[in-house]
Amino acid sequence: MREPRGPATHLTHAGRDPRRDAGLVNTPVYRGSTVLFPTLDALEAATAQPYEGVFYGRFGTPTRFDFEAAVAAADGCEDAVAVSSGLAACVVAIVSQVRAGDRVLLPDSVYWPTRNVCDTVLAGFQVETAYYDPLVGGDIADLIDGRTRVVFMESPGSLSFEVQDVPAICTAARAAGCITVLDNTWATPLGFAAAAHGVDLTVHAATKYIVGHSDAMLGTVSGRQRLLSQVRRTAQALGHSASPDDCWLGLRGLRTLAVRLRQHADTARRLCQWLEAQPEVHGIRWPAWPDDPGHAIWQRDFAAASGLFGVLLAPCDRAALAAMLDHMELFAMGYSWGGFESLMLPVHPEQARSVTRWAHDGPTLRIHAGLEDPDDLIADLDAGFRRLRTTR
Repeated sequence: MREPRGPATHLTHAGRDPRRDAGLVNTPVYRGSTVLFPTLDALEAATAQPYEGVFYGRFGTPTRFDFEAAVAAADGCEDAVAVSSGLAACVVAIVSQVRAGDRVLLPDSVYWPTRNVCDTVLAGFQVETAYYDPLVGGDIADLIDGRTRVVFMESPGSLSFEVQDVPAICTAARAAGCITVLDNTWATPLGFAAAAHGVDLTVHAATKYIVGHSDAMLGTVSGRQRLLSQVRRTAQALGHSASPDDCWLGLRGLRTLAVRLRQHADTARRLCQWLEAQPEVHGIRWPAWPDDPGHAIWQRDFAAASGLFGVLLAPCDRAALAAMLDHMELFAMGYSWGGFESLMLPVHPEQARSVTRWAHDGPTLRIHAGLEDPDDLIADLDAGFRRLRTTR
């Protein structure tokens, strides 16, 4: 019997077939819309099974199929579906499982666009959304009623970094007959094995760490075939598709994810060590950090960290914050993360809460530790803090 292979080996080899592709190591970019069939029998056979094989460009080409297979293998799942963004993946995962009259539970720390879709679009289709404290753990059982169909999780939250007790929530949801969905973008398949911890559908904004180079929009949903069949049908019915070029970039990103994630996390740790010593820093929100409120759960359930974290600053006026941020040389301001470049962004978790309170009164910075030399990043931070102090 062959010995089990590690996650990095799966990422290196899954989702490619050099024998099919003339010996090429990487799956080529198969672009196309129209697919031709040589006979009426072939046309009718393909029409009867449109989700199998190459049928029409929107349904996928070998590039997308290989990317989906690689993500499924990384997630330890039977199948995966690729769509055009992380938000599309979150929405398709939820919509595929609900009908009018159903109820969805979302953590109060959830990615704001997911909240927005549930509060507007799903509400218009008579699907109710209720929010819960992300730290509720197994007590979520008290919030599940007979109409609750989906329990959604995002751990850690991408603005406030609460670590959820995913196994406890999944156990309670399964006992009540609910489907669990986890946005696992922060940890990636390498950091948190969602399926092994009881999650039914795993979502990734592949735009972030999977692609890794800030040049593609891509999302995935992984899970058991029974659920994925409905996810795939929903995605196709709504017209969702993933570009073959972006899937190719996703495949390329997967090959180096293991080494990149280690570097992101190592640099994040160096930055946190430096930041902790600054008098203006009142707290660090990085689950791998020993003083983080969610560190114990992270240590119990996670295999690795990523490079995204929050910094709680002492109260200061906007002019001081602008003096710091406007002149950073290596930390750019941008609404994403997971790429090779470092980012720093003021965020406002308090503005997207409905059942819990964000207690910190000063500015919150979200930092993504990129692949630059850590000493250079620290020097950039040092200059920024000196500008902040001078302006104050």
